[in-house]
Amino acid sequence: MKIVDVKLGMLQVPLVTPFKTALRTVECVEDVIVMLETDTGHIGYGNAPATAVITGDTHGSVIEAVRSIFTPLVLGRDVADLNRLTRQIQGAMINNTSAKAAVEIALYDLFAQSYNTPLYRILGGGESSLTTDITISVDYIDKMVADAERAVERGFEILKLKVGKDIGLDIERIKAVYAAVKGRAILRLDANQGWSPKQAVMAIRGLEEAGVLLELVEQPVKANNLEGMRYISERVKTPIMADESIFGPHDVMDVIQRQAAEIINIKLMKTGGISNALKIADLAGLYDVECMVGCMLETSIGVSAAAHVAAAKAPVVTKLDLDVPSLCKFDPVVGGATYRDADIILNETPGLGIEKIEGLQLLV
Repeated sequence: MKIVDVKLGMLQVPLVTPFKTALRTVECVEDVIVMLETDTGHIGYGNAPATAVITGDTHGSVIEAVRSIFTPLVLGRDVADLNRLTRQIQGAMINNTSAKAAVEIALYDLFAQSYNTPLYRILGGGESSLTTDITISVDYIDKMVADAERAVERGFEILKLKVGKDIGLDIERIKAVYAAVKGRAILRLDANQGWSPKQAVMAIRGLEEAGVLLELVEQPVKANNLEGMRYISERVKTPIMADESIFGPHDVMDVIQRQAAEIINIKLMKTGGISNALKIADLAGLYDVECMVGCMLETSIGVSAAAHVAAAKAPVVTKLDLDVPSLCKFDPVVGGATYRDADIILNETPGLGIEKIEGLQLLV
């Protein structure tokens, strides 16, 4: 199975409600779609969102990287040479992790298709039924409470609250949501680098003393402030999770050696795709460090690829944050994994199982 063409497209999907964090506000998902076509007629699909504030990637930079760097690299190559291909993709340019991820996801999709097997089985097997949390965007207290109650009514038992814009108001938001869903849902916090180390300790300790039980707090301080992360971890009972601090395996070693966090968040758009995500999970497993598999604000192509990785890497992967399909008004991807609120059912068809993408605008 050799790659004979690389095509690009744009896909836009509106959100049910704006996605608000300490870093940005987004009203729709918009991805660059990569399609690798083969001499056997198979197509591998990948995607890349623009998340400039986290990865540095824009739509323009992804398109240029795929066209100028990765297309010449993969054309004419045999999909069976997967490990060599992914190593060359990772070494072809620095950064540009979302562009790398889009091409890698498409390659892994084709590799699994070549064996007529779902991706998660090629990666090692696992359970095909998964459960995700759902994100509650930072907003007015009444709006966050209402959003949380609606999520619980839909069957979500784990809620991730976005905070980090105003620490005093953040504490009130958390207490209000906790009171509203206590006993019905578990709460996670994501400050998206919005607090200082001392603020984080004050806030988390205050919540602990008030009886607010949190499963974890994600990336409370700036990504490069690992000493700050350790400062927090040493002073609170609630587990701290590293997200923006983790892009590759070397970052994981740094976090583990410094004891900066107890949980690692793996996202394909940060790791540059599946190959490094697998390495991170294996490395974390060596040190008995739990992992979450999450996603950016992206279409179900990349979310499904992440879900396949998560299934194959249990029990190291103990938590999922793969809720974007549930935040969208519709899913334009036909075939593949099924999303029913908190439940994710992986496809048993080859690869990612994608049949077609509705509303895709091809780029020329």
